[in-house]
Amino acid sequence: MNRRNFIKNAIFATARTAIIGAATGCTDKRLLEGEKKMKILVITGSPRKNGNSNTLADNFIKGAEEAGHNVVRFDSAFKNVHPCIACNKCGMNGQCAFKDDFEFVKENIVDADAVVFATPMYYFGISAQIKAVIDRFYAINGQIHVPKKAVLIMTYADTSAKEAQPIISHYETLLNYLGWSDAGKIIASGVWTEGSVNQTQYPKQAFEMGKNI
Repeated sequence: MNRRNFIKNAIFATARTAIIGAATGCTDKRLLEGEKKMKILVITGSPRKNGNSNTLADNFIKGAEEAGHNVVRFDSAFKNVHPCIACNKCGMNGQCAFKDDFEFVKENIVDADAVVFATPMYYFGISAQIKAVIDRFYAINGQIHVPKKAVLIMTYADTSAKEAQPIISHYETLLNYLGWSDAGKIIASGVWTEGSVNQTQYPKQAFEMGKNI
């Protein structure tokens, strides 16, 4: 292609994008360029509806939906998810012995492009509610060993970075096992009482992460 044709084609492509944007009202560069909309499953673990990690999950979802992604949310603390009992009935890739709300996770995680884990720190680990969900991944192990993005949103009252490391290590080990890639982490320290995260920069960070995942 000679220089004159290259310039002509570049101008045409730019004009076409502008026309499409004007006609559809779309101003998101990623959508105009035809980037794939993602299906994102957000799994929360806080039993406080207005808890700090849930607030950050709210903001992440707002950003992701503004970017045009399809977001599905599972609030594990308000669902019935029986802990895994290691019966091995599922054989790591079959029907679990329990019929409960984990079925919703199963239906949405397999074809999800990204999975977000949002949890408070409880006694230096993730909450029991979200851990029960993760343990039940065992039953769909063979179906979720496919490339996905993942995000960790974590809140804790302490301000010491080393106290957050066990949860981060658990998350990274899980991703390594599943073959998923880390798309970002928000480690919100120094937030304890309900609503205290609102006075920090973390909600904005969560929104931007959702918008740019």
